[in-house]
Amino acid sequence: MNIAMLQDLTSGSYKATSALLTKRVDLQCDRMPFRFENVPLRKILNWILVEASIYVRPERPWGWPTHLQIEPDSRCNLRCVICPVTTGMERPTGSMSLEMFKNLIDQVGDYVFLILLWDWGEPLMNPSIFDMISYARERGIKVACSTNAQLLAQDNRAEMLIRSGLDALIIAMDGITQDTYHRYRRSGSLESLLEGVQRIVAKKRELRSERPLLNLRFLLMGHNEHEVPHLDDLARSLGVDMLSLKTLNPYGLGKDLLPQSPDYRRFKYASDGGTPLRRRRNPCKNLWNTPAIHWDGTVAPCTFDYDEQYVLGNLRADPFAAIWHGAEYRRLRRQFRSDWERIEICNRCSFAYKGGSCIDEIITEAHYFNLPRP
Repeated sequence: MNIAMLQDLTSGSYKATSALLTKRVDLQCDRMPFRFENVPLRKILNWILVEASIYVRPERPWGWPTHLQIEPDSRCNLRCVICPVTTGMERPTGSMSLEMFKNLIDQVGDYVFLILLWDWGEPLMNPSIFDMISYARERGIKVACSTNAQLLAQDNRAEMLIRSGLDALIIAMDGITQDTYHRYRRSGSLESLLEGVQRIVAKKRELRSERPLLNLRFLLMGHNEHEVPHLDDLARSLGVDMLSLKTLNPYGLGKDLLPQSPDYRRFKYASDGGTPLRRRRNPCKNLWNTPAIHWDGTVAPCTFDYDEQYVLGNLRADPFAAIWHGAEYRRLRRQFRSDWERIEICNRCSFAYKGGSCIDEIITEAHYFNLPRP
C-alpha cells in the first residue's frame, strides 16, 4: 500500500467515525459541496462499506450504489464539436419515462446520496425532468443537473427547476463572445444562455431560495483560454454561486482544441509534449458506487460507455438488484481488478492518464461566491 492510499484510508476512517457520531455526511462532486444531515444509519453504513470496498475492489459489491448517473434524455439541441451525440453515438435516442425513473428510485433510494441527472444529451429536453427531481428529493436524495442552458429561459423552466428542489445546476458556458462560444457549442446562442442564467438568478432571489447552487462551467480550450482572466468578474456580475474551470478530454479527436497552457490541459505529457502519461493504478470507483443508467433503462459501467459496449443489464427486463449483483457486473469488476487496461473503455478513459481523474483533477480551478447553506 502506497502513502497516498494510506492517507486516503486514514481520512476515510475519520469521515466514517464522524458520520456515525453526527449523522452528517459531507460529499463533494465536481468541486460542488453537498451536506447531508440526519442521515439514516443504514445509509451511512452502506456508504462506509462501499467506500471501503473500493480499496479491495471485490467482484461481489459490499453495498448498494451511493451515486447514480441517470440520463433523462439522449437527444440534444446543440452539436458540440467532439461530443459523441454529434460525432455519431451508436445507440437509439429518446427520453426516460417518469415511471422508469420512479421505479429505479423505489429500488435503491434508501442508499443513494446523490443523483447526477445528466449523461449524454440535454436533460431539459425531458418533459418529466422537474417531476424526476422532486421525486428524488422527497426520498432525501440530492440532485445535480448539467445543462447547455439554451432552454432555461423558455416558458417557466427556471422557476420550475427551483421549485423542484434541484440542489445544483451546472451551466456550460465555454466562451464569453458568440464567436468563441459557437466554435465548440455549435447551434448554440450565447445570448440565450445568458438570458437563461439571468432568469434563474432573478427567480432564486424572487423566491428567496438558496437552491440550486448555480455553477458556471467553462471548458478550457485553445480558442477560449485567453478569456480566463475575465471569467471571475463575469460570473460575479451574473450572480451565480460558483465558477469552475474544467479541462478538456479530447477523446482522441480534438487535439487541435487543446489549450496552449499546460495548466489548462487535462493530462500530463511526456517530454515530447504530445504523449499523455499513463497511470499504473486506475482510481475509478464507478463499478462499485456509480452505475450509469441510460434513458431506456440500459445499465452501463459509467458515462464513458456512451456506445454501450459493456451492457450490464436493462431495467425493463430485470430489477436493479439482479443487475448489480449479476454475472456481467461481477465479470467486469473482476477484470478491472486484474487488468483494467484490457477493458476498452477503461483503457481509453480519462482515468487512464495522469491528470485525468474525474474525482479530483479535471476541475482545475473553482471559485466560490455565494454558496447556499448545506
